[in-house]
Amino acid sequence: MAISASLVKELRQKTNAGMMECKKALTEMNGDMDEAVKYLRERGIVKAAKKADRETTEGVVSAKIAADGKSGILAKTSCETDFVARNENFVNLVETISTQLVENSASTLEQALEVPVNEGTVGTFLESKVIELGEKLELSGYTRYETSNGAVSSYIHMGGKVGVLLQLAFDNADTAQNETFQELCKDINLHIAALNPQGLSAEDIPAELIEAEKEIFTKQLIDEGKPEAMIEKILPGKLNRFYKENCLLKQPFVKDADVTIEGLLAAKGKELNDTISIVSYSRLAI
Repeated sequence: MAISASLVKELRQKTNAGMMECKKALTEMNGDMDEAVKYLRERGIVKAAKKADRETTEGVVSAKIAADGKSGILAKTSCETDFVARNENFVNLVETISTQLVENSASTLEQALEVPVNEGTVGTFLESKVIELGEKLELSGYTRYETSNGAVSSYIHMGGKVGVLLQLAFDNADTAQNETFQELCKDINLHIAALNPQGLSAEDIPAELIEAEKEIFTKQLIDEGKPEAMIEKILPGKLNRFYKENCLLKQPFVKDADVTIEGLLAAKGKELNDTISIVSYSRLAI
């Protein structure tokens, strides 16, 4: 039978379950409201929906790189407690999701939730595990990179508390297999995990963050008694120091403060007789 939107809405109000789950339940039960509620309860969907407003402050960051090294994903799967984050079932769940994501082409978090898993999607797979693990679960962060003239690499730190996905570009196809290049990837990933840069270059720093810093610098200078004319001359220098501290390319390398990441790329490129550049990076953390 045809299921009306008003019937779906009524079931949703009764159970707080998702629209698609409500429509499916009503379809399966031929529009019988009581049977549809029972259907959702038997599958744990009602209980799962009741947990929807809880906060997920724990979880695991995972990464997967395709066999050819040309694409990869970084995902943040969240739960409510560290106890569940360390649970074997949760760890297996994260592995299942990551494996499915790297084999698909989803480029956004919304698309990632629709990637097929078992007989459903990543989204419904997470919902199905809520009752089993007793907590709200969600895919709360996702990045995918794919390249034809470079490589994608990843790094997971502190058992999944921090993860990095990095896309590099180069000219020579042989560079990807070179040990020097692979070590460079590890070093830059480690640097990003440790220093958490706010952008690749000055152009990537959010405008609101720059404005907030300018306000802070201005107030500091006013408190120091600096006249307005002098403040205008001092601000550019302070902002340049801010960029050096927060822009990945300008940051001193975490393993050697005398070399910037920009300088490290140039040096390794010269060593490999290639030009190496960072295209994108993503850092997710619990």
